[in-house]
Amino acid sequence: MTRPRRSNSGERGSTTLEMAVLFPALLLIIMGTVQAGLWYHARSVALSAAQEGVRAGRAEGSSTEQAVAAAENFARAHGRDHLRHPTVSTAGSSATEVRVTVSGEVLTLVPGLPIQVSQNASGATERFTSGSSP
Repeated sequence: MTRPRRSNSGERGSTTLEMAVLFPALLLIIMGTVQAGLWYHARSVALSAAQEGVRAGRAEGSSTEQAVAAAENFARAHGRDHLRHPTVSTAGSSATEVRVTVSGEVLTLVPGLPIQVSQNASGATERFTSGSSP
């Protein structure tokens, strides 16, 4: 005895509809992951540039201008398009401490969506002190 075949005509195209709904969500997840990676890379470049500026500014006899120049050179050389329009500030620096802040704009996948990143580093300046031995 054979069973009669049931018609699946009510479910025709359901796979296409499911893909039409799920595919944009999948693309959004992928784009979000890539954007997070771009943000992390720009943040790392900004932090490294700030640290490079502190290294240059800590040396005996150096100035905050040298720290700014070192940070800007690093950000431009290693940031390329990932850290756009880098700006460097040494606000908060003193005679005993160098503080460098690097800010910039992250490359985005969505045009017109500005994402800013800012990182800072600080360190004590090198200086000779006269001390008496015990």
